[in-house]
Amino acid sequence: MPGESVKRIVVAVIGAALVVVGVLLLVLPGPGLLLVLAGLMVLASEFPGVQRHVEPVRRRAMRAAEESVSSRWRIAGSTAAGLFLIGAGVVWGVVPTLPFGGWSTGASLIGSGLIVLGLLVWSYRRVSGRAAAPSPRATR
Repeated sequence: MPGESVKRIVVAVIGAALVVVGVLLLVLPGPGLLLVLAGLMVLASEFPGVQRHVEPVRRRAMRAAEESVSSRWRIAGSTAAGLFLIGAGVVWGVVPTLPFGGWSTGASLIGSGLIVLGLLVWSYRRVSGRAAAPSPRATR
């Protein structure tokens, strides 16, 4: 059916884009493993062979998310990186004479900064929520 083919193509493009951006963010400031995980999960929804890669990446991504909020310095660094990306996006949008200047580059930088800050908040809530929850042995 043509509709199923279009859906597979859209899923493949979105999943691949998330994986590629995530891989780039492994060396740049940002939530690389979480985006790789998201991309693999999108791809696994249409391509079952990808499913075997999801769990190992999920474990590493969750460990990285926990480490990203393991100290005040890491939280401050991640916050600074997110705010820097947002600021750089505004500058790139306002100053079109910069290389690749304009709002298309600016918006992608602003979006990246917002994603970094959003995932930082998510990681912090996840880790602090687990720390606040009583362990099963403590309730006995």
